[in-house]
Amino acid sequence: MYIPKPIDTTSIHLSNDLLELTEIIAENVHEVWAEGRIKEGWTYGTVRNDEKKETPCLVPYHELPEIEKEYDRNTAMETIKLITKLGYKIKKGESYYE
Repeated sequence: MYIPKPIDTTSIHLSNDLLELTEIIAENVHEVWAEGRIKEGWTYGTVRNDEKKETPCLVPYHELPEIEKEYDRNTAMETIKLITKLGYKIKKGESYYE
């Protein structure tokens, strides 16, 4: 039986800048996920239907229900906390965002 063992990041507290970064990453996680689903033939549907490849989550991030946004935020936050715990520094430099 599989027992997940994520690295404990509960001791890591993020600055306000990194909390803002978390939301940007969460939105991008959703965009990457949505792009992948669309490439796989998924379309928007009011309820999830795996046979028809329909999902209600193929909407812009700001239109997602909070519970779905929380999943993406948690993924982003835990990634940033892990990077920090492993000793890496995140430094804002020149932006390449368009």
